[in-house]
Amino acid sequence: MPMKILMSLTSLILPIKGRVWWLTPLIWLILVAPSYASVILRVAIERDVQQVRVGASTEAIVKDASGKTLGQLPAMNAYYAQPVTGGGVALDRWRSGLFWIEPTGKGYVYIGDRWYRGRVLVVPTDKGVTAVNWVDIEEYLYSVIGGEMDARWPQEALKAQAIAARTYALYKRQEQRNHPLFDLGNTPDRWQIYKGVISESPATYDAVDKTAGKVLTFNNQIILSVFHACSGGHTENVEDVWGNPLPYLRAVPDFDQNIPQCQWQRNISAVEISQIFPEVGAVKQLVPEELSPFGSIKQLRIVGDKGTKTLKGEEVRTALKLRSTRFTISDTGNGNFLLQGRGFGHGLGMSQWGAYNLALQRANHLQILAYYYKGVALSPIRAR
Repeated sequence: MPMKILMSLTSLILPIKGRVWWLTPLIWLILVAPSYASVILRVAIERDVQQVRVGASTEAIVKDASGKTLGQLPAMNAYYAQPVTGGGVALDRWRSGLFWIEPTGKGYVYIGDRWYRGRVLVVPTDKGVTAVNWVDIEEYLYSVIGGEMDARWPQEALKAQAIAARTYALYKRQEQRNHPLFDLGNTPDRWQIYKGVISESPATYDAVDKTAGKVLTFNNQIILSVFHACSGGHTENVEDVWGNPLPYLRAVPDFDQNIPQCQWQRNISAVEISQIFPEVGAVKQLVPEELSPFGSIKQLRIVGDKGTKTLKGEEVRTALKLRSTRFTISDTGNGNFLLQGRGFGHGLGMSQWGAYNLALQRANHLQILAYYYKGVALSPIRAR
């Protein structure tokens, strides 16, 4: 049974830059959390590479696809795994269709150039080999929280991040459920920042352990709990960024206006834009054709001497490699444009800097989550 995030009649008053926002609701849990299901995530660390270094901090058992033990790797030694002509993988003196590397005791595995918890699976692909870290979700989060947030931030912000990141990982796992090799990658472009044990700390252990097994749901379904660095004053409705509405990703006033990292500007030349979109020829104008209610560019038209190109939603940010889509454009002459903007990221869901400021003003992690994700419940992970 999910634990509903309930509303009290008491609101939390938060002054921001001379104004007063009413943060409603003040929330609490009325049910004791039942035990939750343990989940192993398959996180792709190296994908389709010609070789990958692997090893372990303790003696490691090497197994083949059937689970048969092939031998041991000594501690603190790295070995190259690489594809074999005709199929399979070579690792040290062994050849097999795939390899499992399992540290003994409380050892870590070494993949590429970092240490990770859990074990590693090395498999051949059409383009080389892929190394996948099989790790318990809570241990995965020990690293993710330190990658996504500064571990020195207030503990309530870190706990909010832990629940959002756990929920996001399970949503992506569900989305990838038919993928034969992995559930997640380790980069922020599509997944979450996962650097292994190097980004763990006592603060991340505490945030994860104190929220263990808790996820956000809407109508008993795991939500797409996206988050971003900062919105620049107001988050967005999801349909204005990605096109499809979701009831829990609604725009709210934000608390990150005082953050220098949320203010940015970029000079971009017509030549640079033409290199990205050669079909338009020499760029003459950048025309914002449609804005969101909060000033983000929903549609941008690039006008060149050979044609035009229209960018929509998140494509505006990613194609031009900008921090956000909330910006103004000035033609500075000589084929240059000055873009001045606010925000960092897609502007949907929880603002991390907003969570930081809310936590400084004594909002707890449940209040933070209820503010950024509308109408959600707090639920235990269920076995799937």
